Amino acid sequence: MPAAPATAECADQSATTAPYATTRSSRPKRQWKAFLYLAPALLVLSTFILVPLAQGAWYSLYDWNGLSAGTWVGFGNYVDIATDRSLRAAFGHALVLILFFAVLPVLIALFLTAIMSRAPRLRALGFFRVVLFLPQVIASVVVATSWLAIYAPDGLLNQLLRLVGLDLATRAWLGDFSTALPAVGFVGSWVGVGLCLVLFLSGVGQIDPELFEAARLDGAGLFREFFSITLPELRGQITVALTLTVVAALKSFDLVYVTTRGGPGDATSVPSYLAYERAFQTNQVGSACAIGITLALIIIIVTVLISKLQPQES
Repeated sequence: MPAAPATAECADQSATTAPYATTRSSRPKRQWKAFLYLAPALLVLSTFILVPLAQGAWYSLYDWNGLSAGTWVGFGNYVDIATDRSLRAAFGHALVLILFFAVLPVLIALFLTAIMSRAPRLRALGFFRVVLFLPQVIASVVVATSWLAIYAPDGLLNQLLRLVGLDLATRAWLGDFSTALPAVGFVGSWVGVGLCLVLFLSGVGQIDPELFEAARLDGAGLFREFFSITLPELRGQITVALTLTVVAALKSFDLVYVTTRGGPGDATSVPSYLAYERAFQTNQVGSACAIGITLALIIIIVTVLISKLQPQES
């Protein structure tokens, strides 16, 4: 009779472990089903992004005009990017545009956020948000066409300067070598401020109001409150804003195409426009693909670096 308890104990253990065994055996099947749900998205991603990217990388290794047989040049097109002055200048212009498209909008939006967070009951606050965000919902071609008219020699900007007696400051803003690139960049700043402001204001709305009340009771001023509470809590929103605006600066095309076509000379040439010009105007498809691949790699690297600013979840 002493064996009976052992038998019962074994039966209990087998009954206890049976559900776990069933769970382990069925888990791979459930994981396989999860991949089936992802299959349509992966198919679209492969068809429209991964396959064209790989094909472009292959074309970049050839000297090819898009029609006849190409000539293998290896990494010659990439060497040209480092040695050709016009290509280096285009990537340099893209870096300058980052200041206008990303840095200035983020700084201006942070300044406005500091003021608006101090005055949450400011009248017509919703109206100002809509007005500042409006450039984001307007088509880029419409924005570029509007600013093209503003920057014209007889446009609104020069008329305002003449009105206040600054006739010597008037010029063809998009036709002057010294002002063309900053003029294009200023349009990017105008477009980007609204996006950054909306992101930052939404982030401020998620901060515990008791933190601001405690800071004000301690006598903290606007700057102390901003740098001690608001700015640290907005790291996530700043990361998103920088990612969107920096990528927009690096891949900017439509704004340059409509306003300057890379001119005067190559004063406003950017990688995206040069890739278009070489692919469809000068029949240098291999070189255009090399520019596109290089630009894509730069965007990936910059995006990864910016993501380091994202606060780590505890």
